[in-house]
Amino acid sequence: MAAKATRTSAKHEKAALSNVMKAPPPANFSKEEELDAYKEMLLIRRFEEKAGQLYGMGLIGGFCHLYIGQEAVVVGLLKATRDGDQIITSYRDHGHMLAAGMSPRGVMAELTGRGGGLSKGKGGSMHMFSKEKNFYGGHGIVGAQVPIGTGLAFANRYRGNDNVTLTFFGDGAANQGQVYESFNMASLWKLPVIFVIENNQYGMGTSVARASAETDFSRRGLSFEIPGIMVDGMDVRAVKAAADEAIAWARAGKGPIILDMQTYRYRGHSMSDPAKYRSKEEVQKVRAEHDALDQVKRRLMDKGWASEDDLKELDKQVRAVVADAADFAQSDPEPDVSELYTDILV
Repeated sequence: MAAKATRTSAKHEKAALSNVMKAPPPANFSKEEELDAYKEMLLIRRFEEKAGQLYGMGLIGGFCHLYIGQEAVVVGLLKATRDGDQIITSYRDHGHMLAAGMSPRGVMAELTGRGGGLSKGKGGSMHMFSKEKNFYGGHGIVGAQVPIGTGLAFANRYRGNDNVTLTFFGDGAANQGQVYESFNMASLWKLPVIFVIENNQYGMGTSVARASAETDFSRRGLSFEIPGIMVDGMDVRAVKAAADEAIAWARAGKGPIILDMQTYRYRGHSMSDPAKYRSKEEVQKVRAEHDALDQVKRRLMDKGWASEDDLKELDKQVRAVVADAADFAQSDPEPDVSELYTDILV
């Protein structure tokens, strides 16, 4: 009996190891790809900085969770998708919307509750949608988007298309029970879903080490036979390479896969979080040594693909786009009272 138990244990250990996949080497970006990635990440950062300012001025109400520091994750992933693929995420969602090609004016106007917002001013920061862009939210309940994303993947499987669903959630949400119910169903039915865990090292005031028994999130699907890859989420090229591999896996009918994106948020969990649970030195060290934008900027300049003046001009253009969005978000009319009765499920 003991010998049989040992063989079974060894078998399971071997299977577990085979499910942890090695991250592929970073993608080899061309000049155009580097510049495009830099511009997209820069737009997200400048947009979020402006959103933080408007919140401080009282022009944005409710909750507001900024994406500053994590820009490479969504930009790298969406560069690997194609038309028809779907996206769903949590309440830290502004960056995902911009990377999906949604209008900066529409996103900012939603933050200020105006009629020109992407949810007609009724959703705010956490609840924006775009059927046109296959973007299914923005969800305020921790982990709630994971079963919905799994359901989107089920619909793709049921319809017989080869679209995939990118389901984003954080390290805190990774401990929710509904996440593991989703893992089980996705694996059982070989659903084309990519579970993207944006591991920014902290939940709402709690570090990963204090809240999670298993801090390697690429291993979270082992008992469901879901493979996982740990990825440098601060390097847009590493994200793109892992995304290519994961999407090919799901599109080929092999089922779900987990991407543990090692990233970092510079701001608090939300605008009301002073983030006193970590030192300023820790944040400054990441900014100085591993910032997502700075990495691309250095490569562009080292390769002679862009000068300091070129990048300053690009920043000026991006700031103009963001300023226009902020102006629109303050001047656009609030939604009519009649909108209280539209787009609701009865």
